[in-house]
Amino acid sequence: MFLIDIFNKKLHLPTADGALPGRAAAIPTAETHYVNGHVLHGPYPDGLEVAYFALGCFWGAERKFWQAGEGVWTTAVGYQGGVTPNPTYQETCTGMTGHTEVVKVVYDPAKISYAALLKLFWESHDPTQGMRQGNDVGTQYRSAIYTTTEAQAAAAEASKQAYGQALKAAGRGGITTEIAPAPPFYYAEASHQQYLAKNPGGYCGLGGTGVSCPIGTGVDA
Repeated sequence: MFLIDIFNKKLHLPTADGALPGRAAAIPTAETHYVNGHVLHGPYPDGLEVAYFALGCFWGAERKFWQAGEGVWTTAVGYQGGVTPNPTYQETCTGMTGHTEVVKVVYDPAKISYAALLKLFWESHDPTQGMRQGNDVGTQYRSAIYTTTEAQAAAAEASKQAYGQALKAAGRGGITTEIAPAPPFYYAEASHQQYLAKNPGGYCGLGGTGVSCPIGTGVDA
């Protein structure tokens, strides 16, 4: 019964009263990107923008974005969308913080568009699975786009509609991805930053639907 209760908790977001308390101070993390040496926290060069994406285990998700080309200036992983301030990885995995595992993407819109990042997001995972991604089950694996500008919000909603139509045509279910203004982002521990660059044989559970996202055919960046 205890195991069943824990499993059920991981599939439902906690209330503010039921969430873990967290802590006032940020947990220690890395200062620079393991792959390109750029700072994780900022300040960032002028003209760069920030986007946030949750698409399952953040180890493989982050690699997708740092490999997206020179337009991506830096990436970092962390926790977002929950209740507990400054959570740890272990706390997030209990499902009692409410956070999902997120990739922070700092990019140059003159070199890579937000639309291109959205396309990568949609095609790199299955956004129809609710509180899971493949064999990874729990609230921390839910799909989300957290936006930092009104333009991002409009583009994200338009892309969701367009991709939803493509998935429906392919016989897939409805999209469960949350789209919302970016809540506080809490950096994950140093060991999780650029994890698959440090551990090339490490776990990556990401898998897309095989359905192409029709961004570039009427969905603006």
